[in-house]
Amino acid sequence: MKRREFIRLIGGAAAAWPTVALAQISHKVRRIGHVLVGPPSVLGHFADAFEQHMLDYFPDRSFIVARRFAEAKSVDEVVRDLAPDIDVLVIWTTVGGVAAKKYATMIPVVFLGVGAPVDVGLVQSLNLPGGNMTGVTFEAASETYAKRLQILTEIVPNLERVAVLRTFGDPNVTFAMESVVRAAPMLRVNLQLIDIKTADELPEAFETMKSLKAQALLVISSAVIYGANKQIAELAFTHHLPSCSPFREQAVAGGLVSLGPDAKVMVKQGADLVNKIIRGAKPSDLPVELPARYEMFINLRTARAFRLTLPSTLLGRADLVIE
Repeated sequence: MKRREFIRLIGGAAAAWPTVALAQISHKVRRIGHVLVGPPSVLGHFADAFEQHMLDYFPDRSFIVARRFAEAKSVDEVVRDLAPDIDVLVIWTTVGGVAAKKYATMIPVVFLGVGAPVDVGLVQSLNLPGGNMTGVTFEAASETYAKRLQILTEIVPNLERVAVLRTFGDPNVTFAMESVVRAAPMLRVNLQLIDIKTADELPEAFETMKSLKAQALLVISSAVIYGANKQIAELAFTHHLPSCSPFREQAVAGGLVSLGPDAKVMVKQGADLVNKIIRGAKPSDLPVELPARYEMFINLRTARAFRLTLPSTLLGRADLVIE
């Protein structure tokens, strides 16, 4: 089996470049790899938006983009196969950033949506990344997860037991949990840790939450979780669990509240960094950026179904109230 045929791509959304075709590309054409960790049905619009932003910078179309949609478990081999054929790599999620750190050491890398790039060893510091990587973090501050937990305590009366849904082995979990564990005693809640490896385990995970008599749900971001946003929202609704997620898609799908970065704006930030690199900047000199826009979505329909009265102060802080 040829090496390229071995890559597991979801839905076969992008074919690998033939070696002969690559040899014929002008040296003035920049070859950009774009690896999104999840299915094209969920992430395809981000890939489209990135390419449109690049056209804004290079209207002469002096670039080509190879987009790849990889499963979290196979992102290593996707990056390993793609890296020799590109000039710049754009990659999403913490697990993707870790893969790039291992297999894309000889080219500039722009990561998007990485929870804690310093903590997981992608860069030396946010202001001076060093090495070949820079990008945009997922969290605006280290205490964002504590803030999500606090929001749940503002919504759910007499909240004591909070289920925490995590992806086992995802490098973002350790960083996220530090904030949550510090905040829990001050907020007087007990954490019930629920780990999954794949979305297939979600129904069982919610049955476990039910057996533990969880009163609310805190969702920890990961590529697996993002790909299952709709399923998590539906299960939380079915099990009558008020939830707080980093992803707006969960609130739109029926989850109670979300607090997180606007990923559409993050795509623009990533394209801007790629533009600077193509024009000669070094990733080591480009500070890692925080999300340019954070937003809170509240699903008032879900709140009413759960017979929850939301504080007016919380509603006033929301960017969107879904009625």
